[in-house]
Amino acid sequence: MFKILVSDPLSEKGLKILEKEKNFHVDVKVKQPPEALKKIIGNYDALIIRSGTKVTADIIKHADKLKVIGRAGVGLDNVDIPAATKKGIIVMNTPGGNTVSTAEHTMSLILSLSRNIAPADASMKRGEWERKKFMGVELYGKTLGIIGLGRIGVEVAKRALSFGMKIIVFDPFLTPDKAADSAIELSSLKKVFSESDYITVHTPLTRDTKHLISMKEIAIMKKGVRLVNCARGGIIDEKAVLKGIESGKIAGAAFDVYEQEPPKDNPITKCDKIIVTPHLGASTEEAQDNVAVEVAEQVIDALLERGIRNAINIPYIELKAWKVLSPYMLLAEKMGMFQAQLAQGPIKEVRLDYAGEVAKHDITAITTAFVKGLLTSALGEVVNNVNATVIARERNIKVIESKTSQAEEFAHLITVTVKTESKSRAISGALFANSKPRIVKIDNYYVDAMPEGNMVLISNKDVPGIVGQLGTLLGKNKINIAGMTFGRQKLGGKAVSLCNVDSEVPERVLKELKKSKDIYDAKLIKL
Repeated sequence: MFKILVSDPLSEKGLKILEKEKNFHVDVKVKQPPEALKKIIGNYDALIIRSGTKVTADIIKHADKLKVIGRAGVGLDNVDIPAATKKGIIVMNTPGGNTVSTAEHTMSLILSLSRNIAPADASMKRGEWERKKFMGVELYGKTLGIIGLGRIGVEVAKRALSFGMKIIVFDPFLTPDKAADSAIELSSLKKVFSESDYITVHTPLTRDTKHLISMKEIAIMKKGVRLVNCARGGIIDEKAVLKGIESGKIAGAAFDVYEQEPPKDNPITKCDKIIVTPHLGASTEEAQDNVAVEVAEQVIDALLERGIRNAINIPYIELKAWKVLSPYMLLAEKMGMFQAQLAQGPIKEVRLDYAGEVAKHDITAITTAFVKGLLTSALGEVVNNVNATVIARERNIKVIESKTSQAEEFAHLITVTVKTESKSRAISGALFANSKPRIVKIDNYYVDAMPEGNMVLISNKDVPGIVGQLGTLLGKNKINIAGMTFGRQKLGGKAVSLCNVDSEVPERVLKELKKSKDIYDAKLIKL
């Protein structure tokens, strides 16, 4: 008998699927306070949530029987995934269930902005009749800039094309060939900003996408541009949009998501030229049914060992093989995240070379873990160990594997080469005796670094004083160095320095480092 706790409202269609299973006992207990959830969570094999339940490390600590956490929806900000992984709990979401719903809501907002639907409706209800005041614009012939062409971005593009719009897209993982197949134009971010009449964002919220659109970006936009955010609050700087509207640069904006939800005392909710909705992207009957059915079926399959789909933190591997492969998978995922932050331009090819002991195993799960790490920075929680290689294939990223049992330098070595249109970068990783992952080579430079937390990668001249410059500047900014490694090919030539630091290094500090005549480049890597 499996016990399932449903702690957030779930569509009846999903509940009925769970209740049909004769070995399942389903309890629906919504809006449980954290202390109450802690007391009962130890009785359950699976937990099904939406966005309301906060599954913290403290709650997970008490979940001694829990095997699966299923999220009816995409976002997993409310789940402590590292804590769940450490506890051996599978965390899964339902990334496809609300795709159409969110795409349609995006188009609804674009249309509402174009024809002043919301203010015109409010005016009519005040008993007014002001046709000239609400003069609109047509979508036909206008340019729609889409930032992020994942599932939702693709659906928005399809609908916009039917209105006769020109579509230009920025997506760091989209190749020109794939864009051409979709009848859209792959552009630079600068071109999207400068040439679009409408701009909609469909990316996860990451360090790179936080305030992706702010004052600097608005300054290069067309006068009369209209902005839409149905993705994640914080991708568009709300204060900057207000200033853009006040200056006349922005004709209107629409927000379904906010930096703080609900948006208490937020001035954008009172601006006549901004349409605001209360996070309705997935709020359709069909989307709620879709995600409920999807999560119910996924939880059943996982508990009955039929297979695991849309898992965020673990692929389907037999337990015996998992114990052997998991350290390699961790190393590969970290290498993927590392490479993603080094890549310049769309990635065309990935080559993974396995040497030594690791080559004796089935490397499929290791390769998948690498691809997941590579794509996560751009696509967020949509990517997991199940769909990573499929998404890579959809984006025309060629993945090549090679194996050799010959080990020249390390007992087991994974070398990953990532090719973009302009550059090729290679890094190598190995497991040391304690199964701890290490980065041991960057291009042709030997190093020894633990791939975790915040790291600073520096390209520099091999001259005295580099360590002093780095240490002094980081120390002045109260950034502690946890570990450091150096690599060079010859005395006095080009070298690399890689250090682990205890806190994030601000961009201004990196810029100051690059001012040194002895430092070519400095980059923050977050793992």
